Amino acid sequence: MTAQRSGFLLLHGWQNERPPEHWQHLTARTLRDRGALVEYPQLPSPHSPTVSEWSASVVDALGRLHDTGRVDDVVVIAHSLSVLLWLGARPDSPVEVSRVLLVAPPSVNVAAGFAEIAAFAALPLAASPLDAERTTLVASDDDPFNPEGAESSFGRPLSLPTVVLPGQGHFTPDSGYGEWPSLLEWCVDPAVRIRSREA
Repeated sequence: MTAQRSGFLLLHGWQNERPPEHWQHLTARTLRDRGALVEYPQLPSPHSPTVSEWSASVVDALGRLHDTGRVDDVVVIAHSLSVLLWLGARPDSPVEVSRVLLVAPPSVNVAAGFAEIAAFAALPLAASPLDAERTTLVASDDDPFNPEGAESSFGRPLSLPTVVLPGQGHFTPDSGYGEWPSLLEWCVDPAVRIRSREA
């Protein structure tokens, strides 16, 4: 009997060109250094994205992980606008998605106010009972892109377990993210409680 082999899919947000100081970039690099298979695609036209192009890119990334023949399941980590994409237009995956971490979703009302990403705000957000079992939502109580609060706008309506970390902004390099040790630990062990970067 062999241990389950997990691959990782990291999905960035609006206007993100995968800067090397971003926590997603650092997490992807460390996981790769440890021998994990990681897809961290540059999603098309990050400053003026379309749902169809981003969805197609996610399909391609999942397909690449599946085609290696070396992963049994995939852990998805989505930040910001990609949370709306995942909840509203996620594709069928050729490989099992075992865990999903949704970080700092922008509120639908805020996203709808930007012409470049209004189409993402119009997606029919939904979650199944299985989603609730395998998904964790992580947000801050002072995210300027979600003034309503992620728990009230996503967690409770979609029955998603939510971790609220006080005073962490939108989880970008500007708010200190950066290395995020507990998130990296969670990638390896789902029992790890995700804490703020400083904790």
